[in-house]
Amino acid sequence: MSVYVPSGSSGDARQDYKMEWLAWFNNYIQILRKKKSQLIIGGDINICHKAIDIHNPISNAKSSGFLPEERAWMEEFFNTGFIDSFRHFNQDPHHYTWWTFRANARAKNMGWRIDYLMATQNLEKALKRCVILPEAKHSDHCPVLLEVEM
Repeated sequence: MSVYVPSGSSGDARQDYKMEWLAWFNNYIQILRKKKSQLIIGGDINICHKAIDIHNPISNAKSSGFLPEERAWMEEFFNTGFIDSFRHFNQDPHHYTWWTFRANARAKNMGWRIDYLMATQNLEKALKRCVILPEAKHSDHCPVLLEVEM
């Protein structure tokens, strides 16, 4: 499944909508899992899960995409039985999937990891590798590659 989670960066109303959408999405996925036990969900989630996923967690602590309630949602979502496939293989800092076009952020690697490939835990043995491809420069995001062997 490919998904785009709405951004909340344009104001309080949009942030409220984002949180409502996340609640709806979580409910939808839990219902879907009753029919499809093996899922891989990929896309722009617009949330950095942990401090390691953002270049400056202190100055971004009140920024949409790194708010405590968003990060808590991510943690709860993973706890429902999903694997963060990139972090499954790589715990190193400074791996990002999005950079603002301002201040030459990409060249300085001042980014955010907001794009994910999340797999149900029952697929763990099928996951072979997951890498971020920052050299692919087609937008302000870069691809994430997940290899699965079934």
